[in-house]
Amino acid sequence: MRIEIWGDVVCPWCYIANARFERALTEFPNRDRVEVVHRSFELDPGHDAAHVESVPAFLARRFGPQGPAMDEQVAERARREGLTYRTDRQVGSTLDAHRLLHWAKEQGRQGQLLAVLFETNFAQAESIFTHDALVGIAARAGLDPEQARHILADADAYLEAVREDERGAALAGAQGVPFFVFDGRRTLGGAQPVSAFRKALETAWAERPLDALGEDAVMCGPDGTCAVPPVSSAKP
Repeated sequence: MRIEIWGDVVCPWCYIANARFERALTEFPNRDRVEVVHRSFELDPGHDAAHVESVPAFLARRFGPQGPAMDEQVAERARREGLTYRTDRQVGSTLDAHRLLHWAKEQGRQGQLLAVLFETNFAQAESIFTHDALVGIAARAGLDPEQARHILADADAYLEAVREDERGAALAGAQGVPFFVFDGRRTLGGAQPVSAFRKALETAWAERPLDALGEDAVMCGPDGTCAVPPVSSAKP
């Protein structure tokens, strides 16, 4: 079963939702047969890559004097989840981070890179907006730093993959992030409670088409005929 998650690495609710979803997935009995794919969604796709500012300044400019207090409220929610959440972060273009996440997926380390990006941004309030910072983050996620630097130096590397994800978000009906698609059929938006993610996993698993059950999922048909498992998968 495949779970697709659209989000941005500077999205506070994506940070919280990821932690809640991972908790639900850990409790899910069939978690070893679940593939999680993180999809790109830039909250500000036109953000000038050279412009980085503090989150308090950004929120004050966007929402007025009450802006920074809004982030404090989100921080309280995050801390209740056991997450470290600093409000003295920075905000900037996330395009390069998304390009690296696509490369990391090919290396089988997308989840690890996303976790380090979240930790660096939200828990440590360190930059994720420069090439040097991203190369160091990639290394911490177990990726080759020199390959990461090479990819970042090529502005076209994985750019179309990011844009394809963003087009896919619109097709899937995402109005914002986080946005979850369970096995291409059921959707769930927002930082839902762990119980909601748990229920979505269970429902999507129960609704899988029969051809997705796998060769070992032998069963009896309505006519009373029972399938025989392949010899290679038979258990003594």
